[in-house]
Amino acid sequence: MTTAMYPGSFDPVTRGHLDIIKRASRMFDKLIVAVLNNSAKTPLFTVEQRVEMLRECCKDIPNVEIASFDGLTVNFAKAQGATVM
Repeated sequence: MTTAMYPGSFDPVTRGHLDIIKRASRMFDKLIVAVLNNSAKTPLFTVEQRVEMLRECCKDIPNVEIASFDGLTVNFAKAQGATVM
């Protein structure tokens, strides 16, 4: 099973983001959309709001999982078992 990860701030989520999510979900068994919580920036939406927006947008794509993270992207990818970004 191949797990891919699509990291980003998604502030806000755009049609371009959704296009990539839909295409990637067809290429891999599991796609983790990883929402970055960067305390050094002032986002338009909170990380919780961005996660909820993405969950709503992706609710009909069964192999897509939404998660938030802080720290290094590579560490989160390893922790999730993602082998593709």
